[in-house]
Amino acid sequence: MNFRTTVERAQRLKQLHAEHQPLVLPTVWDVWSARTAADAGFSALTVGSHPLADSRGADDHEGQTFEEVLAAVRPIIAAVDVPVSVDLEAGYGQEPADLIAGLVEVGGVGLNVEDTVHSQGGRVRSSQEHAEYIAGLRAAADDAGVPIWVNGRTDLFLHAKDSAGVLDEAIERMRAMEQAGADSVYPVRIQDDDDLLKAVIGAVGVPVNSTAHPVKHDLERFRRLGVSRITYGPLLQSAMTDAMKGMLRPWRP
Repeated sequence: MNFRTTVERAQRLKQLHAEHQPLVLPTVWDVWSARTAADAGFSALTVGSHPLADSRGADDHEGQTFEEVLAAVRPIIAAVDVPVSVDLEAGYGQEPADLIAGLVEVGGVGLNVEDTVHSQGGRVRSSQEHAEYIAGLRAAADDAGVPIWVNGRTDLFLHAKDSAGVLDEAIERMRAMEQAGADSVYPVRIQDDDDLLKAVIGAVGVPVNSTAHPVKHDLERFRRLGVSRITYGPLLQSAMTDAMKGMLRPWRP
């Protein structure tokens, strides 16, 4: 990927976030799914760690090395003419500068980084630790001269038995990520709760990313709530799995 092209795609991704409310980035996992989504008219894509791992027979939760992920996403990014962000889980044990360098080298212009460190027993980073990691990513991207879009994710709602009970802590984390340089924040597992989504959106000054199911959810609802960015996580691949089974079932011997 040409460096100038990468910079232009990064600038375009930032522009798209400003132009769309919300910006929908279909979550893809290989060249075919990326080309299909781009041909359907989407202006940007994201590669999800879970569907990418499933497509390669690997485990999610950092079951692949950073080098393996880069090798897998390189042809995906090269196959389309739109900006591509990449879910890099908790960073695969890489220093921020190395994570950014690898992403830029394969042409990625955005990243998702979460606070659950699966390679270390699934521990959750403290708010300060996660913010510091994001600050490192922001600084490294600035040093590289590529305005990488950083989507800072927190899994507090995912791990909590009572989502409302961790709302204040989650907001504190997202504000810390925002102050550290995150371009958007991503509170996982609250996509079906209007009140939690509105509380988060009202508490931060950057776009809020929500997971969505491409069949079960409604775009207008997310727009009405003020969600600024939508990705599918593993749910697009899951929906396609269900559809494929339905098509094949009548053909069983």
